[in-house]
Parts: sequence; structure tokens; C-alpha cells
Amino acid sequence: MLSPAVISQNSHLLQLDAISTAEESRRPLFGLDGEALAGLMTGMGEPVWRARQLAEALYRQRVISIEGMTTLPVALRRRLVAEGWEVGRPRILQTYVSSDGTERYLVQCQAPQAQTGTTGDRPVAAAVEAVETVWMPEGDEGEAGDGSEPEEAGKSWQRATICVSSQVGCAVNCQFCLTARLGLQRNLTAGEIAGQVVDVLDRHGVEVGKDRVNLVFMGMGEPFLNYDNFMAAVRLLVKEVGISPQRMTVSTSGIVLGIERFAAEPADVRPKLAISLNAPNDAIRSEVMPINRKWPIDAVVDAVRKVRLRPRERVTFEYVLLGGVTDRPEHAAEVARLVRRTGLPVKVNLIAWNPGPGVPYATPKPDAVEAFKRVLVAERVPVYLRKPRGRDIYAACGQLKRTVEG
Repeated sequence: MLSPAVISQNSHLLQLDAISTAEESRRPLFGLDGEALAGLMTGMGEPVWRARQLAEALYRQRVISIEGMTTLPVALRRRLVAEGWEVGRPRILQTYVSSDGTERYLVQCQAPQAQTGTTGDRPVAAAVEAVETVWMPEGDEGEAGDGSEPEEAGKSWQRATICVSSQVGCAVNCQFCLTARLGLQRNLTAGEIAGQVVDVLDRHGVEVGKDRVNLVFMGMGEPFLNYDNFMAAVRLLVKEVGISPQRMTVSTSGIVLGIERFAAEPADVRPKLAISLNAPNDAIRSEVMPINRKWPIDAVVDAVRKVRLRPRERVTFEYVLLGGVTDRPEHAAEVARLVRRTGLPVKVNLIAWNPGPGVPYATPKPDAVEAFKRVLVAERVPVYLRKPRGRDIYAACGQLKRTVEG
């Protein structure tokens, strides 16, 4: 069942109160936007253009220490260190490599204060914790049908996808997902969310603006239950790192209040939207996704209709096929009717359930997956089958649980 904080109409951002006194002295720069950096520099008696140098070092040059910010005067660097400032970017603790080239990372996160684009925000939980991030060279075909152009030849990979976490654990309690077993431990800050991306870009030498990399906010957690920090991270990634929002997709389990806020975001910082549907009707969806009891399918669709789509943009409906539960041809026919009823430009991404220990579902048989897809094709619904990536290292969809195996 959902926690009271999730059920509450007034709670779109879950706050935890555990604060480490020792960590309060840490003052990370990573996660501060241009305005906050400008305030910091002017407060230190420096010209405002120093903030641009700071942002360039943090987000474009991916510098990991203040000492490495050689565009800043030595005296300023020493003063920043003396006053307790540090780069403070999350770092990759462990890497697991799949036989298919997928990489799963345990990323260390530290949260001495909320990083929502201003200094002096109320602190949140400060424990050192790890979340999971995934790199998929060549993606998993989840981006197919998004209207993007093919990438030119160059690196060993032509396109890649980074799957990003937004919370430590998750409160939504989808019955088929390993992350649900953790429960919600805390929200990630904007710097921790954006930092996962920059860590992976740095690891693979990605040239933003040249190499094609897609971001999917589909890792641990429900982004719309950490809305302010999630969108602050998106703005950092767009404005400071330089990634187009049309290369980003955020998936929600159906947090109606979050979708309505998302619909009001300007197009120049709004990612594409994916709805984690996973069932053909309310009866089944309420069993596999308890959040449906709060916000049923029609309420979610009504909220999605408020999003003003860009030219050629489609709303994605993600559908996990659970063997014998949601994978029958009659379920496919229901899904076709449902998505047509939205009146929106849509596509459906099918995902064969990825197994996890202690989760009582079965992977659908290949012929059931194909039969399901054929029904949608016959109903003229754009449909794509996402490839399972990194199953052998617990990196596939629904398998993220800070597993130290693989």
C-alpha cells in the first residue's frame, strides 16, 4: 500500500528530517544554477562573470575539484576551499558490465542541503547513500518513433541512453518492481540527479552537442514525487550541461498533481512524457500498481491531455508484460482502445517483465509478446518492443535495487 505521504493531495515533494551535523559543513557547488553561482560570487566581492566560469568548470569541463578550476584565480580557489565549498559531485563507487555492453553503476550520493537552484535552502537527509544509474550503448529501442534523426558514424556506439534515478528507493510500490522492496528512503537533490548524468558523460567521454545521448528518468524512484528537485536537475542539464530536453524522457506512474505541474512547464525545459501504464484496465492496474486506487487511468489521461506537445512529439505509454497477467491478446485490444481514446499522438513501448528475486511474476513467453504486439499493429497503434538490457547484472527495467552482484 502507499504511504500516507504519497496519498496526501498536498504532498508532491517528500521531505525527510534526518540531518547529519558533520555533513552540514559541506557546501557543494555542483547543483547550483547560474543565478545561485552569481549570488555566491557577488557575495564574495567577485565580478558576476566569475559565475559563468564556475558553471563552465562544473558542468561543461566536468572538473572534480576546486583546485582544478584553473580559470579562477588562485586566491579565489583558496577562499572557496577555506569557506567549506567543494565541487561535491556524486561519484561512481562500483561498475558492473553486462555481456551486452550495458553498464550499471552504484553512485554515491551525499545530501547536505537541498540544491534547488538557490543557496540556504532547508537541509534534507544527509546520509551517504548509493543509487543506481545505467548506461545502455545503442539504447534499448525505447526511443524509437520519437522523430529523432539517425546519428552519424563515429564512436563504437552510435547512440546511447542513460537511465537516471530520482529518489533513494521508491514509495509507489509497484508489485513487479525490485526498487519497491526498498521503500522510500529519501529524495535526491538536483545536484545528485544531474550529477549521475555528468558522471556517466565523463566516464564515456561524451561530447554534448555532438554525440547522441538520450536521458530517461526511469531509474529508482518516482520523479513526480520529487518534482522540484527533478525539474531543477532538468534545468541544470538543459541550461548548464547543454542537453536538449527533447533528448530526455520522464516516466511517471501516474502522479496526477505532478503531471499537471509538468504540463505548465515551458517547452524549452520540458522533457518528453511517458506514462507507466502496465495494465489494460483499472481492475488489473490497481492490483499491480496500487497508486491506481488514488489516480485511476482516466484521471491520469485527463491530466496528460493538458500537456502541449511539440510538433511530432508523442506521449509514450510504457507497458510491462507480466506473464499470464497482462499479456493476453484481449488485453492488447483494451490497450488499443484506451490509447485511441486519449485523442493524443501516442506510442506504446512494450517491456517483457525482467525477473527479480522474490517478485512473484513470470516473464511472458516470446510468442505471447509477439501476439500482443500484432494486435496493436492491427489496431494501427504505433508500438515498439524495448530490448532487455543488462539483465545479467540487474540493470534492466524494474531490477534496480542497489544490488552488489553482477
